[in-house]
Amino acid sequence: MNGPEIHVEFAPELHVFAPRARQAGTLRAGTDGVSSLGHVVESLGVPLTEVGALLVDGREVPVSHVPAAGESVTVRAVARPQRVPGAPLCFLLDVHLGTLARRLRLLGVDTAYESTDIGDPALAARSAAERRVMLSRDRGLLRRRELWAGAFVYSTRPEEQLRDVLDRFQPELRPWTRCTACNGLLREATKDEVAEQLKHGTHATYDVFAQCTACGRAYWKGAHHEQLEAIVERALTEFGS
Repeated sequence: MNGPEIHVEFAPELHVFAPRARQAGTLRAGTDGVSSLGHVVESLGVPLTEVGALLVDGREVPVSHVPAAGESVTVRAVARPQRVPGAPLCFLLDVHLGTLARRLRLLGVDTAYESTDIGDPALAARSAAERRVMLSRDRGLLRRRELWAGAFVYSTRPEEQLRDVLDRFQPELRPWTRCTACNGLLREATKDEVAEQLKHGTHATYDVFAQCTACGRAYWKGAHHEQLEAIVERALTEFGS
């Protein structure tokens, strides 16, 4: 766009997408007199999933607003906690967020996950069909219009990713109720019901089991339970109701 210019100021949280804004404070952006403000903001690198209020000369406008020459635009970050239309709140994660998916499931959050790269169109279509919030670090995916809702995952560290998602969406936490492998619901199970999945030492040592109602996987308080329990306790302490 090389038409009349507008002045755009981004919230500090959005500078990761528009580094020039961090350096210059306010960016000058060309418009064509036809494209929406939302399109202009995305052309500067910021996915609309991360945008909250848009202010033009101090008044709030929709993303469909067509900017005029000389307008001053303030782009705020999405408000937290973010309210997503529809219920219950559930998520869809792409192939790069497997650890985050397992941790959300550990906390009882309905979390679908694609372990293979099925492509952006298929992910966006599933988000829309199942009304799931798409979580990704792929900005191109988050710009797809058919998404039900989406959010950029800012960190590459799973513990920071989890905290960010819980802070942003504040989903209901129901630890130990979902299968971390497939997202199915767990039920109590007897030792006999899961005996085929137990090695001799496990069979002799443990008496309390759960089983996934979807894939049949068995669970018990094994060697990694303390590590998982620490993740749960941290989440409940900061974000539990």
